[in-house]
Amino acid sequence: MKLILSRKGFDSEYGGMPSPILPDGTLLSMPIPSDDEMEYKSLTYNGQNYLDILRQLKSDFDKTNCHLDPDIRKGCFDRDDSWIAAFGQSDSALSHLNNQGIKAGDVFLFFGWFRQTEFDSNGNLRFIKNAPNLHVIYGYLQVGKILSDWKEIKDIYWHPHADLRKRDKLLNAIYIAANKFMDTNFEGYGTFKYSEKYVLTKQGEEKRTHWALPSCLEHKKITYHSEKNYVDGYFRSACRGQEFVVDCDDEIKNWIISLVL
Repeated sequence: MKLILSRKGFDSEYGGMPSPILPDGTLLSMPIPSDDEMEYKSLTYNGQNYLDILRQLKSDFDKTNCHLDPDIRKGCFDRDDSWIAAFGQSDSALSHLNNQGIKAGDVFLFFGWFRQTEFDSNGNLRFIKNAPNLHVIYGYLQVGKILSDWKEIKDIYWHPHADLRKRDKLLNAIYIAANKFMDTNFEGYGTFKYSEKYVLTKQGEEKRTHWALPSCLEHKKITYHSEKNYVDGYFRSACRGQEFVVDCDDEIKNWIISLVL
């Protein structure tokens, strides 16, 4: 079994601000802007659409459409019964996953840039002053099946990697969630609410890329990294690369389980 730490959601280039940790603890990962058909205003959380949330946090936010991927929050959109949780990848990022032999049973842990928010006196959302910028794990997907043939991909019609514009790509795939997570009754995908156990950034570090790895991951071989990434008491995570892959031993498996259950 392999673990894939997958960086997703807003960053300094795409979106230009953190995704919000909502006052109720929800880690609301914001999908990056794109020219896909999905609109921010069509996605909702607790009765409020994502565009309104984003404009409360950044009044000049001017993007309208987004790339909803991974698609692991069922309630954010009006779904029909055919929907299943999925994550898509293509091009060089998919080549990396293929080279690492990702298969059914492997687990994606999605992380991104987050910051705590609060409501102001008018009931509008805002970032808490001086709240730290953090890398936080916000969700997971255990692979149930990998679709790489367009004849299969097109049936997942709601997913952006089933867009006709991707039909002729040499490298394009959709990872479908398993029915159940490992040997439990938990779903094979899901999102988390904020807890310190999901925070990757080391406490007190100014840079969100400076991590305090769980002991089970220390000095393990993680793609895009080497021993040189261990610096002055923290792990300096790579600024480039979407997916970081590591082979799981029993300790790592137990850590993943502790995050989900």
